[in-house]
Amino acid sequence: MTEPMIIRARVQAPLKEVRQALTDPALLRIWLAEHAEVSLPDRFGFWGRTTPEGDAPHQRLLHADDRTVRFAWLLDGEETTTEIGLEEDSDTTLVTLSQTHFDFQDVITGKSIRGVLQTYWAQALANLAEHFEGRELTPRADYTSPELRAEVTIDASPSDVFDSLIDSETVTRWFGFPIEIEPFVGGRFAMGGLANDPSPAKVLELEPGRKFSLDWGGPGVGAWELEGSGGKTRLTLVQSGFDTSRPPYAAWGGILSGVAELRRYHEVPDWQPIFID
Repeated sequence: MTEPMIIRARVQAPLKEVRQALTDPALLRIWLAEHAEVSLPDRFGFWGRTTPEGDAPHQRLLHADDRTVRFAWLLDGEETTTEIGLEEDSDTTLVTLSQTHFDFQDVITGKSIRGVLQTYWAQALANLAEHFEGRELTPRADYTSPELRAEVTIDASPSDVFDSLIDSETVTRWFGFPIEIEPFVGGRFAMGGLANDPSPAKVLELEPGRKFSLDWGGPGVGAWELEGSGGKTRLTLVQSGFDTSRPPYAAWGGILSGVAELRRYHEVPDWQPIFID
């Protein structure tokens, strides 16, 4: 058994309010899932299009107190365990999420829906943070659809947004992981840096202020299209050219959770990342 996956995030709200957002079904339907039912201490369930295998609630509550919610979650025939813990930190709350039965090989192969868990929870926690800051939530992956498309508006000019998509140092800051980019058509886009990525993506299109697209190989082609209006940028993201019988949901979820930070990078004064190393 591999070690549990851990994600830590910073939420700008008191612990009591964050705990309510974890257990109030109306609030869960804002930041976590289309549908939620909670009746402590017996029931904790959520489901819908933006939940992996979300045809029905597949969760079983194991424990809930003032700082912790832990539940079993049946995914691809295996019962996994999710724990969300809260810790006070001045006027913010540190959220630590632990998830069992995550194997990075499932991200690469797409063999199990459990491969989406890391980016699924990153999307959810980003929206939890945005909810408390009164911000428009970032779209999340629809695990029932073979069409991977999303639109967001960023309060910054297309030239500024474009620069933050192709500059290695800037992308590394808001994405929270080392990225090295050769910003020209035919150049490489390497996760972890060129020295550490044996199969980097290839830059297909680069039109300053307008479009940036990458060929990821098996996961297909990712395009970032920008259109300016009134000093703002409408950013359209499209993933195409993949096997529609096995959409790259894990990668798509990673892109969407990254977009949440991209928006915050441009819009939040004294920006700091949601996620903590």
